[in-house]
Amino acid sequence: MNVLGIIASGVAALFITVALAKGARRAALRPHAPDGRAPRAAALRRTGGATIVLGVGTAVGGALWLGAADGSAGSVTGLLAGAGIVAALGLVHDLKPFRAALRFPVQTAAAVLVVCLAGLSPAAGVLAVLWIVLVTNAFALLDHADGLLTTVGLVTAAGLLACAALGGDPALTLLPATLVAGLAGFLLHNWHPARLRLGACGAQFTGFALAASGALIQEAAPSGRAAWAALPALATVALADTALVLISRRRAARSLLRDTDDHIAHRLRRVRVTVPGAAVLLGLWAAVPVTTATLVYAELLHPAFLLLPPAGSAAAVFVLLRIPAYTPPRTAPSRTAPSRTAARRTTAPATGAAIPSAAPAPRVAGPAPRKGAPSGTARTAAGHPTVPPPPTGRSAAGVAAERS
Repeated sequence: MNVLGIIASGVAALFITVALAKGARRAALRPHAPDGRAPRAAALRRTGGATIVLGVGTAVGGALWLGAADGSAGSVTGLLAGAGIVAALGLVHDLKPFRAALRFPVQTAAAVLVVCLAGLSPAAGVLAVLWIVLVTNAFALLDHADGLLTTVGLVTAAGLLACAALGGDPALTLLPATLVAGLAGFLLHNWHPARLRLGACGAQFTGFALAASGALIQEAAPSGRAAWAALPALATVALADTALVLISRRRAARSLLRDTDDHIAHRLRRVRVTVPGAAVLLGLWAAVPVTTATLVYAELLHPAFLLLPPAGSAAAVFVLLRIPAYTPPRTAPSRTAPSRTAARRTTAPATGAAIPSAAPAPRVAGPAPRKGAPSGTARTAAGHPTVPPPPTGRSAAGVAAERS
């Protein structure tokens, strides 16, 4: 396939994706539908990934119809058909969610279709099927923040495009080239704050296209290249996020298939990283293994350099595991100690005689006490305060005799 055909296919995918995404965005933001009913804006935004599927599929299909794939039309057709199958499954999930375990049989069948049309050997086919299913779900898990999967997928597709251009089958550059263009066009509407989301349809399509393209590029690579070690490094970020999620849920005794806020972007948000900042950080993180793998594939670096990105990703996962991802359960208040209200309502026992209350003392009529006189002092009938006896214990008569 010539360079002009690749460029034309990429431009077509870009314009088709941008036009469809713009139309879907307008439909999602429209206040009322023509028939007077409010449109399902949330469903339209969630299924925005269908615009990438249509844009990339139309561009690749047009190139195949014009005969641009040369002798690799079967491989490219298998790639497009398998990606379309998983995209259709994702669209059904976006409209009516179902269990995640039901996706694995369909993804496996789509991967087998790709392997069979590409003509891989049985041993290589089994490994390719396992790789495609694993990487498809790993990339699909990255769709948990605005612009995250789109950015990482764009960087990864660019690396696959470079590897395919250096490999032995230039026709395999068709799908990565159109995928780069489609993701770039969709990123305009998926950047934070996202007006459209990839959803399960776009996420599974992107992951399957990247995984299957990598497997076929590795199979078509010349024997002298270290493709077996270079291409798996392209999925380092997606596999690191999957490992982080599985380890966290295993430690917390949570379900492995139930999605919660424990991914990389969620933990970065807990340390004050913004949503666009998380997308940029993961894009730069993905650029390191992609660049290293491309240089190794081009025989510009020694294959030993491929150990650096996985080692750095493992260290990053260890650091991210120290950031709490789950809210601790609320402890119920203790009911052993009696409450104050219960203590106040405690009554005397019913048995025993009741104690009569003392009768009030009779009030002696007299003039009001003088201002400044201490309250509570004894008074005479005339209202004058009485003088208490001296503390020496002498009688009043002896005191009067001493005074006279």
